[in-house]
Amino acid sequence: MVSRAPGELPDGVGWGAPDETGAAAQLAAESYMGPATFGHRPMLTELADLIARAPDAAIVGAPWDASTTNRPGARFGPRALRALTHVNGSYHLDLEIEIFDHLDLVDFGDALVRHGLWEPSAAAIRSRVHAVAGAGIVPIVIGGDHSITWPSATAVAMARGYGSFGLIHFDAHADTAAEIDGNLASHGTPMRRLIESGAVRGENFVQVGLRGYWPPAETVAWMREQGMRTHFMQEIWERGARAVLDDVISEALSGTDAIYLSVDIDVLDPGFAPGTGTPEPGGMAPVDLLRMVRAIAMETPIVGMDVVEVSPPYDHADITVNNAHRIVWEALAGMAYRRRAEQHQEGSIQ
Repeated sequence: MVSRAPGELPDGVGWGAPDETGAAAQLAAESYMGPATFGHRPMLTELADLIARAPDAAIVGAPWDASTTNRPGARFGPRALRALTHVNGSYHLDLEIEIFDHLDLVDFGDALVRHGLWEPSAAAIRSRVHAVAGAGIVPIVIGGDHSITWPSATAVAMARGYGSFGLIHFDAHADTAAEIDGNLASHGTPMRRLIESGAVRGENFVQVGLRGYWPPAETVAWMREQGMRTHFMQEIWERGARAVLDDVISEALSGTDAIYLSVDIDVLDPGFAPGTGTPEPGGMAPVDLLRMVRAIAMETPIVGMDVVEVSPPYDHADITVNNAHRIVWEALAGMAYRRRAEQHQEGSIQ
């Protein structure tokens, strides 16, 4: 028997302490260690640095929830999506692709909103998203309640042209009210604001997963007048997710050349997303939503995206946070897959 001092390891075995001093090592650590950036991606705060690096996509936080009608707390969504998710890697098993070999993603911090003040907060969101989109980078915005889609999608329209893209909107609710309790900027009104402004044409506004008992008939009639396309949860149940998605993509791209994707986490059944402001029973399962989002990113040019209404105070065991994170992760995987195909095509042409 070999005698060893306390704490001494067998020959050939060491503690193997890595170099922990550099930023790369910190970002490569397990998700519960190191700085809380989205997916442990590099953090940039200055526009000059963003333009110099020229990534493919950039995360922007929009921590605003003062437009919420029911349960607040979505202001904590961006921080939770950075800090409370369990990232095991970036190699996508189904697509057989290492995401960040083909797609450069950075975390561009938050739009600095002012509590209770919509106008300066919306301006901050619009400005930061426009800085990203205006540089030809895809903004991926994490909210925040759904009112943030108004300034976010408007910023993308300002950068590339009003009416130039379709908007695919996953949600339990239409969010097309004229106003709610006198509030034009409620989280139940942003889609009407986008159509009224011309940022998105009604006929290219496609909604998926709606169900329940709101909005009322007169609002639905307004939606029909604008040419909006709506795929209720009942249709998904009857026809299946893939068949519905084929129609969704075709409708959103009719006369446009790109897609803005907006996902309210309450499109999922509350069993999969308890941490949200307005839960609506009878919703989608992650197995369908994640694959639909992936397919959209693989099959269409994404020019902007948001994931909203994650309210960590109502979450349990980080279920909602991790499903929301995977929505972004699947979109990134689809974008990387599409970019790899484009790179291969360019290489074969050359």
